[in-house]
Amino acid sequence: MAAGLPHFVIHRGLNGQVVFHDDVDRRSYAAALSQASREAGVAVHGYGLCANEVRLLLTPPSARSLTVMMQGIGRRYVPAHNARHGRSGTLWDGRFRSTVIDAPQWFMRCLHYAEGCGGASFTVDGPNGVEPLLTADQHSSSAEHHLGLRIDDLIAEHDLFWAIGNTPFDREVAYRRVLAQPLPSATIESIRSAALKGWALGDSAFALSIAALTGRRMEPSSRGRPALSNKTRSHDL
Repeated sequence: MAAGLPHFVIHRGLNGQVVFHDDVDRRSYAAALSQASREAGVAVHGYGLCANEVRLLLTPPSARSLTVMMQGIGRRYVPAHNARHGRSGTLWDGRFRSTVIDAPQWFMRCLHYAEGCGGASFTVDGPNGVEPLLTADQHSSSAEHHLGLRIDDLIAEHDLFWAIGNTPFDREVAYRRVLAQPLPSATIESIRSAALKGWALGDSAFALSIAALTGRRMEPSSRGRPALSNKTRSHDL
C-alpha cells in the first residue's frame, strides 16, 4: 500500500457467490465499513456494493491501515451475515485486491466505476434534473450522496471531486453528467486488471514512482526476451 494516495479496492465473493442478498445485508456492510474506516483512519471517497463484490475508493494514511480496515470489516460483517443466512465459513474469495491510482487521471473514473454497481443509474433529463432509472437501496452505493440526494457521513470528499464544481449544486450537476455517460469497456478493464493484479493504475512513470515508494514492482514486466547487455558475446549463448 502507498500511504496517503488514493486506492481502488475490489473484494469478491467466494466463487462469485452473492455477498449482499438484500438491503439488510447492505446496511450491515455499510455500518461495518463506517466503523472500521474510522478506527483505521482511512478516508472513504466512494463505494459500491454489488451483489457479489465490493468496490471501494479510499485513501489509507499508512501502509498497513487499509489491511487493518478490511480485517475490521470482515470481523463485523461475516459472522453477522453467516448467522442471518444460516451458513458458515469464509464469504470472500481470499483477501481484497487493490491498486494505487494516479489520481488526476483516474480518480473520477474509479469513482464512477465504484458507484456504478449500486443498482441505480442516473440521467440529467428528469423533471428535477436527476431521474433514477433503476431503484436501489440507499446503502447500495455513495452515488446519491454525490448527487445531493442524501448525506452520507461515511464519505470524505477528495479534492478532485471538489474541483468539478465551485458549489455543491455545481458539483451535483457535473457529477450527474459523469454518471450519465457509461464508462468505456477499456477503462473498466484497466481498473479491474490493475486492482486484481496489484499493479499501479497509471502510466509507467507513475508506476516507477510507486515502486520506489513501496519497494516492489508496480507494473507488468515487458513481454519478450530481455535485451542482451554489451558484455554478452555470441559464443556465450
